[in-house]
Amino acid sequence: MADGTLAWWSGARRWIRTGALTQRREARLGLALGGGFARGIAHVGVLRVFEQERIPIHCISGVSSGSIVASAFASGCSTSEIEQAARSMRFSDVARWAIGRRGLMGSDPMIRFLQRLLKAFEFQHMKIPLAVVASDLTAGAPVVFRDKGDVVLPIRASCAYPGLFHPVRYMNHCLVDGMVSMDVPASPLRRMGATHVVSVPLPMPSETVDPQHMLSVVSRCFQIMTERAESEWRRNSNLVIQPDVKGIGWRSFEDAHHLIEAGERAARAALPTIRKWFAEPETVAAA
Repeated sequence: MADGTLAWWSGARRWIRTGALTQRREARLGLALGGGFARGIAHVGVLRVFEQERIPIHCISGVSSGSIVASAFASGCSTSEIEQAARSMRFSDVARWAIGRRGLMGSDPMIRFLQRLLKAFEFQHMKIPLAVVASDLTAGAPVVFRDKGDVVLPIRASCAYPGLFHPVRYMNHCLVDGMVSMDVPASPLRRMGATHVVSVPLPMPSETVDPQHMLSVVSRCFQIMTERAESEWRRNSNLVIQPDVKGIGWRSFEDAHHLIEAGERAARAALPTIRKWFAEPETVAAA
């Protein structure tokens, strides 16, 4: 009897050491929305599919125009409300000419636009945990805003396209577009508890290798930079949804309908993979 008990206990210990003793963990989905100015409207289509299919989003992040859509959705806006704002949106809603040494435009009109759009204005009051990423020129690194504090300033900073918008000052730091340091904010979602991360990049329109004006020079620089940084955010992604928006310009707000449709098509193609995550909870080794 004693020998039998000893053998059983020895086998149980081996079972535990090899990780055979496991527990079930439900999927926690994080959604990372990339930037693209007007092309960011495509994110509405992606979110609409999640909304219609009742796929839970446990946390959401955004850079540049993706930060506007992510913040609106996290604050409690429906995709229909975000679409309505997108369809009526014009460049003057988020920018005004203010030519200076650091940029051509100021983003202070965006404050009023966000006050009309958002249903919450602080991270701690969001219905879905939210992260907004900007780039800190002072530190030369991404800065991730989340958990508490004002949402509007981080969004303005995340949208401050270099050369076009003036940088945003924050606690003696100079902040610009989040895409400079993190074009798709997948990694913050891991730190927010996501077990599965869906990344939504928005390809930029192709620029010539011999740009003809200042903005095309900056756009070409962003193309090169994002191509080189792509492997980093892909490593933190379980799935990539990429709407086909390459042929749509960065100021094409009038193409909102086509952008939303592109987002919907891309998201629906990814549904079978996402459904599997929730149908088959992940098995993990017990602590």
